[in-house]
Amino acid sequence: MSDDAELLTRAAGGDETAFGALVRAHTPRMYRVALRITGSAAEAEDVVQDAWLAAWRSLAGFRQESAVSTWLYRVVTNSALAVLRRHRPTVSLDDPVPQSTVDSALLAAAVPGPEGRVVRAEEVDAVLRAVGRLEVSQRVPLVLRELEGLSYEEVAEVLDVNVGALRSRLHRARVALLAELRER
Repeated sequence: MSDDAELLTRAAGGDETAFGALVRAHTPRMYRVALRITGSAAEAEDVVQDAWLAAWRSLAGFRQESAVSTWLYRVVTNSALAVLRRHRPTVSLDDPVPQSTVDSALLAAAVPGPEGRVVRAEEVDAVLRAVGRLEVSQRVPLVLRELEGLSYEEVAEVLDVNVGALRSRLHRARVALLAELRER
């Protein structure tokens, strides 16, 4: 049994410390997903809180047929999509992405020197803004697969689609992203 599965089992039994450990371990990842789907830091924070409340309420129903992280991706994705359905984002997706959301892993491959880091940060910012302008049906699978690094099978499970449908969505998302980047 994985550490997450053990923590989840203990949390389902009422162990709040175990649930707190899950929250600490998975909140940064969940926040990134929520931010990239909603395009708003404030909405992303609300989405993550809603997702954790939903997870807490459904702990007993989790059958451990998938990884805990996959289940949490599904919960946060559903919460973010619910927010988008309720209203339009309150922050323009054309606004610069806060520096804290730029992945350090992406910047690690930057050109040496301060100028290179600035250029690379601007490129990452442009890509994230372009992702934010994609239709939700394209943005969500792209965020989960390309930015979060989930496998095709995991993304398909999170979105409750088959892998073939997912590959089709991702292809359309990549084409749309390239077109968006070329326009800029």
